[in-house]
Parts: sequence; structure tokens; C-alpha cells
Amino acid sequence: MEPRVELFARIRRDSRVESLGIRALAKRHGVGRNTVRQALTSAEPPPKKPRVRSAPRLGPFRAEIDQMLRADLEAPRKQRHSAVRVAEVLVERHGADVAPSYSTVRNYVRARRAEIAAERGSVAADAVVPQEHAPGEEAEVDFGEVWIVLAGVRTKCHMFIMRLSHSGRAVHRVYSTQSQEAFLEGHLEAFDEFGGVPTRHIRYDNLSSAVRRVVFGAGRVRDENERWILFRSTAGFDPFYCIPGVEGAHEKGGVEGEVGWFRRRRLTPVPEVSSLAELNERIREWEAQDLNRKITGRPRTIGEDFEAERPFLAPLPAERFDPGLPLYPRVDRSALITVRQAKYSVPARLIGRKVRVSLRATELVVFDGRTQVARHERVVERYGQSVQLDHYLEVLARKPGALPGSTALARARESGTFTSAHEAFWAESRKVNGDAAGTRELIDVLLLHRSLRASDVIAGIRAALSVGAVSADVVAIEARMHANGSTLGMHHPHQQPEPVEHRVISLTQRRLTDPAAVIAGLPKDTRPVPSVTAYDELLKRRKKPGKSPAESEGTTA
Repeated sequence: MEPRVELFARIRRDSRVESLGIRALAKRHGVGRNTVRQALTSAEPPPKKPRVRSAPRLGPFRAEIDQMLRADLEAPRKQRHSAVRVAEVLVERHGADVAPSYSTVRNYVRARRAEIAAERGSVAADAVVPQEHAPGEEAEVDFGEVWIVLAGVRTKCHMFIMRLSHSGRAVHRVYSTQSQEAFLEGHLEAFDEFGGVPTRHIRYDNLSSAVRRVVFGAGRVRDENERWILFRSTAGFDPFYCIPGVEGAHEKGGVEGEVGWFRRRRLTPVPEVSSLAELNERIREWEAQDLNRKITGRPRTIGEDFEAERPFLAPLPAERFDPGLPLYPRVDRSALITVRQAKYSVPARLIGRKVRVSLRATELVVFDGRTQVARHERVVERYGQSVQLDHYLEVLARKPGALPGSTALARARESGTFTSAHEAFWAESRKVNGDAAGTRELIDVLLLHRSLRASDVIAGIRAALSVGAVSADVVAIEARMHANGSTLGMHHPHQQPEPVEHRVISLTQRRLTDPAAVIAGLPKDTRPVPSVTAYDELLKRRKKPGKSPAESEGTTA
């Protein structure tokens, strides 16, 4: 059929060019005279009337369906009639041959539910009112599930997002858990990125990290977690808790949409990383790129709106809140503590004592009083371990035979902290000094890492091995020389330093190799031969003054 716009154009043209009458135009174009009159009146055809189906079988049941929908206004949200249930009730009461079809009931319920709600002064559940957000006043927070390939293993993680409502600037951080420590650490990361805190409130779901219990019938009142209250009081902002369930999702629709957008655009396909720290570093780069993005319907970029919003944020608190969960485990005889079904090593001197632990989203910090004694990356897997070789050196100095098969050594080799230089020194030291003494020399070298940089110690090991020295004292001297040479700034930044020749002579090497060959490498000694003649004078007995030799030799009783 010819489109009505083109038909009207042809009728109007024939009337204008050929001056045809209504009857002739209707006959030429095969339409009624009322259509011709409409075309001559307006070039735009009138809208078609929607087709209204009578649904004769529905008529007797309209009042019954309306009664069900009115009863739903007083019923709990999850126990209201769906269209499927309404159709089933009609079939149960009146039989399938009499009751209307499901599609007829569904269309009627869809339209009638909103009308009945309006009659009672209510509105439809999906009705929303557009909002304006003043700069610096509001933000929204949410968690979203994400999958990543972490160190070769497909792992489910949780992405924390805080989004400023005015500018749309958002901060995303991925954690292994959705616990309170991740929740608090995400806030601190976001506040640092924003350079301030929203002045009015931040919108939340009823997360267990903040809310212990929803007080139904009391509006927005919540029974909050005590540590959460302490945190928001320190930071200086108020929470706004959304309606529980899907009904309250629209109250923080900005961050809800941000979760899906970021997951589709940035985390698809599934990213492969060696650690969460690596992933979060990538996310920082993506966030910087997103500052140049425009949100649909806004004339300026996110970065431009954020720069205008930044001055309206409240300043950061003077005291930084510790997001870690405080725990007090006891150190077992293996110098391990157990936290959330994972084990972490601490210095062996703390065996049998209780220590204070700050369990954070990505790490675990151990304190002895106010002194930090250990720091570990948080273990994700259940029953996992994080063991550091440095924590067992004092024990291994007394039990050197325990080192080769120790878990601490295996973990140090896996992490790369026990390098090929350490392996070479250990092998040469055992060859020269024996297993026990050679291992103790290695342990003395490992203790140097507590006061010197690892690069300096490794340089000292290589310098000592280059001349056959397997003494921890020689390694210490060479390591300090390397540290002084690298920190004193003796070379121009664009000038390559000249290689340093290490002239180390080992006494052990002197004993085990040809003395002439070793001494030949020493500079000529021009000092006089040492003499002990002056000390021999002290051995002579002094004579007492005023007595003869005979008197001094004889004595009287």
C-alpha cells in the first residue's frame, strides 16, 4: 500500500496542477472523498487510531481481577499476584474453558495495576523523579562481582566503586573479598583520588559491612556497625541507606550503571594478571582515560565537570583511619599466626606471645606493641601460607641443618628473594667450611638484608665470590662499599661509572691454595720486620734501689 504521506502529496499536486475536483481525485487515487478532503486540508496525514481489541471473554472477570490487584497494595511485595498467578486463579475458580487466555490477562494486569495504584494515591513501583545533584554534596557506593585470571587461576573478586553524583567521576578498586576492611579501604582510596569528602551524604545499599540490621517500619533508620560509625565519624560524612531490595536500586542508579559499564568496557575480555596490585594499577590508568569521556546528555567531559566540583568537597581528615580489622592471634611454635584460615610467619622471638594484627583488604600487618614486625600480602586461598625466610634466621643459626628442607627457603626461592647469588655463595661456603659452618656463613649474609639493600648485598656476594672469599665479613665490607658508591653520587647522571676492581684476599683461600700464587697478587710490603725486643725488657726483674745484688738475692725469714 502506498504510504499515506506520499499519497497526500500526490493528491495535493494533482489538485494544484490540474485543478481536479474532490470526486475526480478520489477516483484517480482510489480513495474516499474524506481522505481527499484530509489531504487538501493538511499535508500531514492524521494519526491512525489504535486498534482496540474487545476481549469479550475478559469482561465478566474484570471486577475480580481488580479486587486481586487492590488487595496487593496491602500485601508484602514478594507475595503479590503476578499476571501468571491471576490467570491461574481464574482457571482454578472458573475452568479453563471459561477463563480468558493468559496473554489477555497479562495485558490487562499490566495496564490496570498502575491505574489502581493511582486511585489509592500511590504511584507505580518503577516511577522515578529526575534529580539534580549539587557539586561536592553526594556520592554513591556499590560492590560488583568480577572474574579475573589471577596468577593463572580463574578467580571471582569484588569491585568497589564510589561515584560522585554531580560530575560522574568514579574510583574503582578490585579486592579478593567484600569484607569490611575492603569496604573501608575502598573509601580511603576514593577520598584520596577525589582529594576530599562529599559534604552531604553517600548513598549505600544495606551492606553488612555498615548495617547490622534494617529497622523495618522506621524509615531510613538502620542498626549500624560500630566500627563503621567510627569510620564515617572520623571522615566526616553521613550515610543515606536505600530501600532494601530491587525497589531501592533506582536511588543510586548512577553507580549501578557504572558497575555494568566498567565491567563491559574495561574488564571484558577477562583480564589476566599476576596480582591484584597489578590489576588496580591498570584500573588507575583506565580511570585517567575516562576523564576525557562524556556522559550521554552532558556537554562537558567527566574531567571538566570534576575540576569544577573538586573545590566544593570537604577537606580530607587530618588523621588517617586504619582500615584494618584489629585481631590478636597467638604465635605458635612454628612462628606462625592463623588469620581467617590462613597462616602467616612472624619473627621467631615472638613464639608463644600474642601479637596485634591489622587485617586489610590486600595485606596483613603485624605489630609487637607499637612496632611493626611483619607485613604480608593477604592470602586469598583457604589454608594458604605466607612465610618469610627472614623470620627464622635466628633459629636457623642454631639449627643450620633445618635450612635445606624448610618451607621458608622454598617460599624464598619461589618469590625470587633467595637468588642465584645466594645459592652460589651457599654452595661455595659449604665446600670450604663444611655444611654447618658454611650454612651459618650464609645466614650471616642473609642477616645483612635487614640493614642493607638487597642489590648491595647481592653485589657484595658477587664481589666476594669473584676472588674466592666465602666470608660474611667480606660480603658485608663489599656490600657497604657498593652502597656508598651508589649513594654518594660520584658519577655524572649521564656518565657510566667505571667498573670497580675488588682486591679481596681470603685467608681461607691462602690456606687452601698455593701461598706463592696468592701472595704474588698482593702489593709489595715495605714495612720493617716486627720486633719484640722492647717487650722483652718487661720480663726482666727490676732491682730495688739502695740494695746490693747479694742483698737483693738473699732474703731473711
